[in-house]
Amino acid sequence: MQQQKLAIHSPEGASVPDLFIAGRWCGAARAETREIRCPADGELVTTVDEASSLDTTNAIEAARHAFDHSDWPTSSVHDRSALLHRVADLLVEHKAEVARAESLDTGKRLVESEYDVDDVVAVFRHFANTAAEDAGRVVDTGRPDVRSRIVHEPIGVCALITPWNYPLLQTSWKVAPALAAGNTFVLKPSELSPSTAILLMRYLVAAGLPSGVGNLILGAGPTAGAPLSTHAGVDLVSFTGGVETGRHIMASAAPTVKKVALELGGKNPNIVFADADPEAALDFALTAVFLHSGQVCSAGARLIVEESIKDAFVDDLVERARQIRLGGPFDPQAETGPLMSAAHRDKVEAYVARGLAEGATLRCGGARPDDPELDKGFYYLPTILDDCKSGMSVIQDESFGP
Repeated sequence: MQQQKLAIHSPEGASVPDLFIAGRWCGAARAETREIRCPADGELVTTVDEASSLDTTNAIEAARHAFDHSDWPTSSVHDRSALLHRVADLLVEHKAEVARAESLDTGKRLVESEYDVDDVVAVFRHFANTAAEDAGRVVDTGRPDVRSRIVHEPIGVCALITPWNYPLLQTSWKVAPALAAGNTFVLKPSELSPSTAILLMRYLVAAGLPSGVGNLILGAGPTAGAPLSTHAGVDLVSFTGGVETGRHIMASAAPTVKKVALELGGKNPNIVFADADPEAALDFALTAVFLHSGQVCSAGARLIVEESIKDAFVDDLVERARQIRLGGPFDPQAETGPLMSAAHRDKVEAYVARGLAEGATLRCGGARPDDPELDKGFYYLPTILDDCKSGMSVIQDESFGP
C-alpha cells in the first residue's frame, strides 16, 4: 500500500501532542501512547497519546468551567453558526488529507472516505444553518393577552463517545449540534481510529473555538472513557456503539441522573417481493450488507425474499457476492475492504460458526481469503448464509461483518 504513514502536524510543521484539554495540546499525564495500525496491512499509521482517567477528568473540568464561567453558552447563535461554517470550509480545503487519514485508520476504500468527508461538511453546514434560524416556537394559548414561546437552552457539558466504523461522520453528528446549541464537550473517539478526530479539533481551534469549549481525549473505554458516564460535571452522555457497552454507560450515568443518548446495534432487513426489479434489488441487497465489509450500523444484514423468486434470486446474489474484489484503501479495483481488527474478525468468524452450528447453509464465503496479497490485513470473504430460521443467532444478533 502506498502513502502509508500519517503525520499530523501543527501549522509550523512540528509534531504536537494529541490530547486537547482546556485550550491547549498536551500529552497524556502518564506518558502512555498507542500505535494505530492500518487494518488493510497492519502497517503503522501513527502513534498517539493514550489518556487515562486523570486526563479525562481534567478535560471534563475544563468543559465544565467553560460552560459555567465563559460567554459561550450565551453567545450569539449567529456567531456559533459562523464558526461551524468556518469548520466546514476547512474540511473542504483539507478534504484529501482528511479522507486519507480516515482510510488509513479504518482500511476503507479512499473513495468511501471521500464521500464521508462530503457528508461531514454537509452536517456542519446543516447545523450552522439550523443554529442561525432557530428562534424558538410560538405556542397558541388561545388568549390574545398571553404570549408563549418555547426556546431551547444548552444542556451543559456533553460527553461524546464515537465508534470506529465511520469515525469522523459519527463525530460530526455529535460535535456540530452540541456546538450549535451552545454546549461544551469532551470528545472520545474510538481508540482504534482517532486520526480524523485530531484533525477536526485542529480545524475547530483554527475556526476560533474558545478555550475549554471543546476537549479531546484518546484512549480505551474502560480507562479514558469511564469518567464520562460517572463524573458529576457531565450533563449528557452520547454514545454510539455496542449494546453491552450502552447498557453499562446507562447504568453508570444513573446515579448522577445524566441525560443519555444511545445509538446501539441493529438487525435491519431488506425485503424483496416478486414484482421488484431484479437487477435493482440485487444491487441494493449487495450494497446493503457488503459496503465497508458490513461494518455499518444500518447494514441490511437480513434478506427476506418472496418464496416464488427466492431460489433464483439467492443464486444470483451468491454469484455476484463471489465476484466482489477485496483490497486496501488505495487499490482502485477494490470493491470492499478489511474488517477493523483481528479481534473483530475473530468475532465475525465465531458468528458464522454459530449460524452453521444452528443449521444455516453456507452458500459462499465463510472464510478468510487465500490471496497472499491480503494476508497481512484483516479480510473476510463476503458470506451468505441460507436456510436461516427466525430463532437463529444470525437472524437475531448483529453481525457487523460481510
